[in-house]
Amino acid sequence: MYFETDPAALFAEEDKSAIPIHAVTADSLDSLDAKTLAWAKATGFAGKTGQQCLVPGEEGLAQVLFGLGSGKGEGKDFAHAKLARTLPSGTYGLGNGFENNPHARLAWAMGGYEFTRYSKGRTQTPVLANALSGQERIVAEGVFMARDLINIPANDMGPDALETAFRKLGDAHGAKVLSIVGDDLLTQNFPMVHAVGRACTIPPRVLDLRWGRADAPKLTLVGKGVTFDTGGLNIKPGNAMALMKKDMGGAANVMGLAHMVMASGLNVRLRLIVGAVENSIAGNAFRPGDILQTRKGITVEIGNTDAEGRLVLGDCLAWADEESPDLLLDMATLTGAARVALGPELAPFYTHDDGFAEALSHAAQKVNDPVWRMPLWAPYQSMLKSSVADVNHISTGGFAGSITAALFLDRFVEKADCWGHFDIYGWVPKEKPWATVGGEALAIRALFAGLSDRFSS
Repeated sequence: MYFETDPAALFAEEDKSAIPIHAVTADSLDSLDAKTLAWAKATGFAGKTGQQCLVPGEEGLAQVLFGLGSGKGEGKDFAHAKLARTLPSGTYGLGNGFENNPHARLAWAMGGYEFTRYSKGRTQTPVLANALSGQERIVAEGVFMARDLINIPANDMGPDALETAFRKLGDAHGAKVLSIVGDDLLTQNFPMVHAVGRACTIPPRVLDLRWGRADAPKLTLVGKGVTFDTGGLNIKPGNAMALMKKDMGGAANVMGLAHMVMASGLNVRLRLIVGAVENSIAGNAFRPGDILQTRKGITVEIGNTDAEGRLVLGDCLAWADEESPDLLLDMATLTGAARVALGPELAPFYTHDDGFAEALSHAAQKVNDPVWRMPLWAPYQSMLKSSVADVNHISTGGFAGSITAALFLDRFVEKADCWGHFDIYGWVPKEKPWATVGGEALAIRALFAGLSDRFSS
């Protein structure tokens, strides 16, 4: 599997000589001993959010103070994550102020992630002598896997390389894996996947992984695996194309989530489906105005070839839906409209199931992995009307782009007991304490927490 950084490398055995890290709020600053307080004030440390102070001792660094401001605010439990990449090399331990932080160790792992496939990486290597629990390690590995897959550029992460990663994931957990490649997609009834990917020199494919007991509840995950998106014949401008290696972020995230599910031995019959394609430009590329057949039997008029992800998902969701899963979830870097609405950090999701939405929102708060429910507003179906096909795959006008994309996908799901659609960004555009700029896992920690509650052994 792709663990460019193994989370375990960021941790050490328990060490009584580890340098303690103490969390300090603005109010608790005066409770420090006189000598430490004098040093802190002399260096300008006031306990403000994100401040850090290296306190020397007789034999070197004696302790680290980390500021939490008021001790409140979004992301406070992950604020210290940046220490895993900013502290000098050494072995550290979590000290005062971290007793009530349930995410203290996982935050260190997330903050210490580094993608080094093409570079030497950091010279400083701080480690934490507070080891991850088994469940925390599994979560960190899933997050790292999603980040790694997104960060690998398209010249090394085409549909074939994504299949290789997919098979490695299956092999690691003893799962059954198959792929349907190239023109076999037509004979096996995946016409939209084939249409989107046929212009690429690397053939498109649908990847299928199955794991778990046959009599366990059926959990099916579906991911958009567009390894690069030129926009097709409706070609993107250069600045919009620059980040399109991340257009397989949905696939990367469901693969990371699948790792969590399998590594934890969750009581489910897991199925993982990824449509792996590159949306390229050639003489055989699909065109605006084309009418495509679908696995579902619906005809789709193409309004814009740069809205290809929902076509790939449509066929994959229809296949997944045929076996009536108990829970069907899809993830995709689908629309810019979702980013306009909620920005890069908040993952929007759609579902008809109020119980699922409530449980997921609760789990998201518990693990500090925010999500936000969006409406499947049925009246907007009229925006997808076509005069020549059953449906147009994009809406008329510029309104409600994320909602209409979700409504398009809704047409391909009818047998699943519960369906959830996640329109994620999959990228950190500005460094955060818990993540550097690059690929990101969004909503999968929340989903794993929710799935663990729903399908406990």
